[in-house]
Amino acid sequence: MLDVSLLGTGGMMPLPRRFLTSLLLRRNGRLLMVDCGEGTQVTLKLLGWAYKNLDVICFTHFHADHIAGLPGLLLTVGNSGREETLTLVGPQGLSQVARCLCVIAQDLPFDIDVIELPYETHFAPETVTLGDYNISAYPLDHRVPCFAYSFLFPRVGRFDAERAKVADIPLKMWNRLQKGETITQDGRTFTPDMVLGPARAPIKMSYCTDTRPVKGLAGFVKNSDLFICEGLYGEPDKQRTAAKHKHMTFQEAAKIARDGGVKELWLTHFSPAMPAPEAYIDNARAIFRNSKIGKDRMTTVIEYEDDSCL
Repeated sequence: MLDVSLLGTGGMMPLPRRFLTSLLLRRNGRLLMVDCGEGTQVTLKLLGWAYKNLDVICFTHFHADHIAGLPGLLLTVGNSGREETLTLVGPQGLSQVARCLCVIAQDLPFDIDVIELPYETHFAPETVTLGDYNISAYPLDHRVPCFAYSFLFPRVGRFDAERAKVADIPLKMWNRLQKGETITQDGRTFTPDMVLGPARAPIKMSYCTDTRPVKGLAGFVKNSDLFICEGLYGEPDKQRTAAKHKHMTFQEAAKIARDGGVKELWLTHFSPAMPAPEAYIDNARAIFRNSKIGKDRMTTVIEYEDDSCL
């Protein structure tokens, strides 16, 4: 299963009761974050998930409300006792941006790896594999290079003990094969496909902010279990303003959710001039019924399909 928490829902500047937009995913106790505006470590502290287990931070783009909180967060993670390498993922130029920001966060007790993704305007995704899950990035239309992200958590087929017994596979190998390892012993090679059934449905979670609607975005988020998308403006008369500043309205986000066939939409990245976004939720639900207003530290659990009834 996958735990999802929307750490903050604000755009442009933090407000007393609204942190800047940030997403946190937790799987098997390990954490992955998307975007880190100023104050993100405070809302993470309020959530109560362990700083020490933060392994990856993805950045949509390099505007301050999405990355300026990085030095403070890294210092907080360092103070938690973490020593393992932490990975940063984002558009080209991330190494330089992170290096400049971290002038005020030196002597960290862990190394930092940086993965820079090429930003191409032909709207094709880039995918990297970290551990046992995939991160895909899709180029958007903002004032600077910006990515949407999809996170795919595959799941192997069920372990078939009877097949393992028939194949005379030693019991001590079962767990390793179930984890995808190939084992050679005494001249024999044992592979996972000898004991595993067909791959089961994965979990897919997608996140998009700071963009105009672009070609192929609905296909990129297609069939997501959860789609979190910006809605800087909820008012229908803000369409021109949204287009001018390269952002989206509630209605535009809802159309992407509908066309992508996602299961659920959470709106986020609200304008500071919109103190009550819930007043405009019907503008989204008229297009995509399962739309919700995101709230700071709003949390859900996404289960694998064949576990949901257990």
